[in-house]
Amino acid sequence: MRGTFTSVNRLLLASIACVLGAAALTYAVDPLQLFRPSRLAFYSDDTRVQNAGLIRSQSFDTAFMGTSLAIHFRQSDIDRALGVHSLKLAMTGSNSRQQAFVLEQAIDRGARRVIWEMDDFIFVDAADIETDPYLSVDLYRGTAKGIASYLFSTAMAKESLFAVLRSVPPLRRPLARATPYLPVKFALADVDDIHALPRNFDVARSYNAAKTLASFAYITAPSRSRFLGEGYGYDAMVRHFEQDAVGLITRHPDVTFDIYFPPYSILQFVAMRDASPETLKIVTDLTAIIAQRLTQFPNVRLHDFRAIKAVTHDLNNYGDVIHHSPVVDAMVLNWLGSGEYRVDGKKPTASLDELKAQVEAYRLQK
Repeated sequence: MRGTFTSVNRLLLASIACVLGAAALTYAVDPLQLFRPSRLAFYSDDTRVQNAGLIRSQSFDTAFMGTSLAIHFRQSDIDRALGVHSLKLAMTGSNSRQQAFVLEQAIDRGARRVIWEMDDFIFVDAADIETDPYLSVDLYRGTAKGIASYLFSTAMAKESLFAVLRSVPPLRRPLARATPYLPVKFALADVDDIHALPRNFDVARSYNAAKTLASFAYITAPSRSRFLGEGYGYDAMVRHFEQDAVGLITRHPDVTFDIYFPPYSILQFVAMRDASPETLKIVTDLTAIIAQRLTQFPNVRLHDFRAIKAVTHDLNNYGDVIHHSPVVDAMVLNWLGSGEYRVDGKKPTASLDELKAQVEAYRLQK
């Protein structure tokens, strides 16, 4: 019997030693760079986690936020076009609660300008940030719970071990070649490459009218058109706009906010017009409120790119009805720099009225 207890104790002690050893490895390597910046760091496309480390380890004066419509921008392009030192924090599929929370952390770490790609659907009703299962507020806040979850994470221990192996000169090159095929997330050598498209990316193959029209046919099919309005509710969306966007702006009057409505293809609105008109009304009513409210703030510059017909009616600019090509990304930066499409506080719904007229008049070519 004593021998059995001894074996159990040894197993227990060995398990504790392994867990503490893994935690020590994660602390030493610090793949997220929560504790210290590292010139040898690698980065992950898992932005909801990666952003917590970027905010703590990078130097920046401008935070760039958005959804999948802003995910492909390169920080270097933003810096060059707008004369800033940016940190891209865009998160695919993120809602206004997540975006406002992450932006607040970036502002607390020194951001004095925010560039915010604002979609209407970020304001759909969703979990409160304190109970959000997809974003760890404790990790961002650096609480004991957040740090413990980081240090004792099996996934982070695996990333740390891989980072150590990758630092060994004879292994560096073969592991770099094998990385795309390995189960690791922290594989990007340059922070500029997070979710950015390769320099030699075939734009015409991924963004063209055939794909845009196929997407339009898919979302307007009778069996799927109900999803166009999924999650949309006017009162809840206005409430989240006030809490998340207006609340953040009001708390930081010393921060300049450049907020823009992205240039969806005209087919996004035509799809709603034809298959879900009640959703289109929610969207236009909501964005009218947003325009009227935001143009009242002296620290907000609102830009509306949704009625730029030369772009939004050219279906070759899109990979579906909303996601535009990197060619349009460059245009967006130029428009932000020039202020050409800034919304006039005296006529806050002028661009929206123009968009409504375009949507009403548009007829799909058969």
